[in-house]
Amino acid sequence: MSAVEVAYQLDGPEGAPVAVLANSLGTTRNLWDAQVGPLAERFRVLRYDHRGHGASPVPPGPYTIDDLGADLLALLDQLGLERVSVCGVSIGGMTAMWLAARAPERVDRLVLCCTSAHLPPREQWTGRAALVREQGTAAVVDGALERWFSDAFRAADRETVAKIAGTLAGIPAEGYAGCCEALGALDLRAELPAIRAPTLVIAGAEDPATPPDHARRIRDAIPGARLMVVPRARHLANVEAAAAVTREILDHLLGFGARERGMRVRREVLGDEHVDAAIARTTPLDADFQDLITRYAWGEVWTRPGLDHRTRSAITLTALAALGRLDELALHVRAARRNGLTDDDIAEVLLHAAVYCGVPAANAAFAVARRVLAEE
Repeated sequence: MSAVEVAYQLDGPEGAPVAVLANSLGTTRNLWDAQVGPLAERFRVLRYDHRGHGASPVPPGPYTIDDLGADLLALLDQLGLERVSVCGVSIGGMTAMWLAARAPERVDRLVLCCTSAHLPPREQWTGRAALVREQGTAAVVDGALERWFSDAFRAADRETVAKIAGTLAGIPAEGYAGCCEALGALDLRAELPAIRAPTLVIAGAEDPATPPDHARRIRDAIPGARLMVVPRARHLANVEAAAAVTREILDHLLGFGARERGMRVRREVLGDEHVDAAIARTTPLDADFQDLITRYAWGEVWTRPGLDHRTRSAITLTALAALGRLDELALHVRAARRNGLTDDDIAEVLLHAAVYCGVPAANAAFAVARRVLAEE
């Protein structure tokens, strides 16, 4: 089958590096709504709808991954884009892998989110395709939502879940079924070692559709690939854990390593004034130490998605109070305020520390907190 002219949308400054965002089965380019704003500050963002989805044409199925890849390659040619970064969720990630393996000169950086190189058994996909052709995509909405979002997210953000459910119910049956058949025939495992683009693989820890083991196999097969597992997220991790996934995508597309990630988070938590002063005080004696804490403490630990910055601040206050590191505690009381802890929250943390770390330690910590919060 020849390529079709898919519907697309461009955001962000003209002339900036291009980041392509490819959606999952049963969604449209709107799947990336949470990521577009932050990405468009630094990139020209190209979103498009797979064939059979959204505003794109709906040719008769079955489709193959070659068809979907050819559609993307034709879109890049149509827009005169010689080299782009590509981020894809699920079938969008499979299309991104196809492009990076078959046309490596066209791909700068690669993000593969909640995806797989091989999804047997084939009968599962042909059966779903038959169901949708007979009953429409509304027949698969409930099962999809269970795979896509955790119970907690479905309860907490009903509006987002309802919006995505409505999108799925409106996908043309033939388009959805054709893509199901592409998934049934998919096997990109032998092609992964040919990918040379720096690659970030993202998995939802609770994803039943493409479990983390699928992401690990992709990571292991692509030279130099890096894996991020998002806690408590299922298949649409870029929606369920939007802030963490967006941050990781941005860092990867900008080429940030642990040191650059660490410096960004260090400034977010401690403030530019403190970090600039610390850098100014650095001498050859402690330069390696400063680099170590930037890369490891801030770039590897504080950037992990399992705990937010607010929770990490509370833990840090407790640890410093227990150890009696009062100068460091003063710094992190200020950081806790930046991370969203109120004065009452800080008091509760230190009161809790009194029980488990000792009254004298908490007494000294309260004295530091009173002084710092008065100054603040």
